[in-house]
Amino acid sequence: MENKSVIMAILLVLSPILFTMAIYPDSFSLSWNQGRGGFLFAAAFIAAELIGLKFVIPKKRFFYCLPLIALTMTYFVSLQFGLRDYIMSLVDVFGVLEYSWEWLFDFTVMAIFVTASLAILFGRKWIRIGPAGPIFLAGNAIILALDSFFPYDTLGPLQYIVPYFVQANVWVITALDLGVATARDNLMFLNGDFGPFALQVFWPSAGVHSIIIYSLVMMAFLIKMRIPRNRKIIYFILGILGTIFVNLIRIFSLSVYALKVTTDPEAWEEFHSVAGEIMFLPWLFIFLLIVTVVETKRLKRIESEKTSKNNL
Repeated sequence: MENKSVIMAILLVLSPILFTMAIYPDSFSLSWNQGRGGFLFAAAFIAAELIGLKFVIPKKRFFYCLPLIALTMTYFVSLQFGLRDYIMSLVDVFGVLEYSWEWLFDFTVMAIFVTASLAILFGRKWIRIGPAGPIFLAGNAIILALDSFFPYDTLGPLQYIVPYFVQANVWVITALDLGVATARDNLMFLNGDFGPFALQVFWPSAGVHSIIIYSLVMMAFLIKMRIPRNRKIIYFILGILGTIFVNLIRIFSLSVYALKVTTDPEAWEEFHSVAGEIMFLPWLFIFLLIVTVVETKRLKRIESEKTSKNNL
């Protein structure tokens, strides 16, 4: 009974994502600001947190979710009938970056739906039961909003660490003798097998958005885990360091692509559009999995030791 209840909840929460995949299959690009690929990872978070959960959901709560599902699906259908054109007409009105603006509303709507549906199904306990999916979607919406209203390097605080990433990348390229690399602020000048290539790095390309999203998801993940505070802090810091390392690899891979593969701007941009998410999202899943496995084994060991003492 409990498993059927939770499985039904998962299907209800994921139904707008599955519906969107069915009507817009080509829009599920892995790039963070060029498609709905983030929906897939949010779905994975939702499923991972709810599968195996022992929770009986009253039937009436499922019916309460149906109007939300209908409204959400109506939004995505309406995009084909003028709503998308209206949204994009506001680009010039607000002077925003069109690439991120185009997907901002999709992630906002999906974040609202997932949060509301989980709250209806699980009540106040939803924040401890399944926070990662909603927070991941909301985090993406926040990043898209920031990139829309403060594109490129206009948001100073997020751009601050980028020159340090660029300098570190230049040092690695020089140390490995992969080509000629120099840097000035967020500009990187490369010269490799296919000639010169200038690369201007802004905070999204440097992966600063992934650090923000990681922080939000990890905080939600750690809040629900019953482990000592010191261990939570250690895991959080290790995750931040790991995310920074992944971002350095991201910039390095983009540089090597220009140095050793091609300097064709179009081909390089295609690689750039997916390079970050291909590295960051698997890292996030792997790190969360490692933390879960380590803490599960630790709790089992503690329980086993307690049982042994009680039997003495």
